[in-house]
Amino acid sequence: MWSIGNVTLADGAALSPMAGVTDMPFRHICRLNGAAYTVTEMISAKALSHNPAREAELRLLSGIERPAALQIFGNEPERMADMAQQYGADFAFIDINMGCPAPKIVRGGQGSALLCQSQLAGRIIACCARRLSQPVTVKMRIGWDADHRNYLDFARMAQDSGAAALCVHGRTREQFYAGTADWQAIAEIKRAVRIPVLGNGDIWDGPDALRRMAQSGVDGLMVGRGALGNPWIFRRISDALAGRPLYTPDFAQKRQVMLLHCRLQQQVYPARQAVLRMRKHMAWYLKGFRDAAKLRQRVFQMESMAQIEAFVDELEAYSSRRADGV
Repeated sequence: MWSIGNVTLADGAALSPMAGVTDMPFRHICRLNGAAYTVTEMISAKALSHNPAREAELRLLSGIERPAALQIFGNEPERMADMAQQYGADFAFIDINMGCPAPKIVRGGQGSALLCQSQLAGRIIACCARRLSQPVTVKMRIGWDADHRNYLDFARMAQDSGAAALCVHGRTREQFYAGTADWQAIAEIKRAVRIPVLGNGDIWDGPDALRRMAQSGVDGLMVGRGALGNPWIFRRISDALAGRPLYTPDFAQKRQVMLLHCRLQQQVYPARQAVLRMRKHMAWYLKGFRDAAKLRQRVFQMESMAQIEAFVDELEAYSSRRADGV
C-alpha cells in the first residue's frame, strides 16, 4: 500500500488518461480488473466553464470507481481552480495535464506546451493546490525535445508549487509515442523529489511492471496503451508485484468483460455513439485472436450493439491458445 496525500492506494498500476478512450465504461472495466485508480479523459477548463453540460459524460463515475481523478487542462490558473473546485467534488484527486502532445492542445499553450513555461505551470499548480481540498497531481513528460529535457527542474518546481504527486511519461513531447520511454530519467526524478512519483511508458505486462519498478524506484505505475483491449493487465501487474502466478483469463472471462463493456456503453451513450465507441474497443480486444485482421473488418461494418454482442458469442472459435493467454 502507498498513498497520495490522504488517499491510500493499493500496490499496482493506475489507468492513464487517454482522450477518446478512458470514458466511464472503460474505466469501470479497468477498475474491476485491478486498476489502483482511474483518471478521466482530459477536460478543458475553458470548455467546462462555457458549457458544462457538454462535458458531463467525461465526468461520469461508476459505482466502483473509487478512488478516481478528474484530469483538467488549460493555461489559466484561476479558471482551472474554479472548474476543478466546482466539478471535482466526487474525485479523490485533481490531475493537471502538462504532458499531452497533441498539436491542437499545444498550439493553445496547454498540455506539453507548459513544459516550456515553468513559471505559468507553477502558478497553475499553486493556485489549484491552494484552493482545492483534494491532492493535486501533475501529469508531465521529460521535456519538449531531445535538446530541452528539463524534467528535473520541472519536477522540483511542481513539488515546490504544491503538487502531491507526479506521473511521468518517459518521453519528450517531440517523441509523441515513438521510440522508447526513458525510465532512467524517471528514476532521476524519483530521487530528486520527496513526493510520490508514478512511472508511465512501455508497460505491456506484469514482468515489464516488475522490471520498471525495480529500475526506477517509483511509488506506482500508470498504464495507458497497454490496457487497450487488455484490461486484465492490471491484475497481472498486481500479481507480478506480489510474486503470485499471473492471472490469465480464459475465453469465458474475456467474453464476460466484453459483454459488460457493451452494456455499459449502452447505459452511457445514445445508440449510434455507443456502437462507434464499442467498435473501437472490440478491435483492441481482438488482439491475439486468430484471423484478427479479418475479424476487425467485420467489426467496423457493424451498425448495432446487438450485432456486436452476437459477434462476441462467435469469438470462441477464433480464440488463440497463446502461452500467456492474453
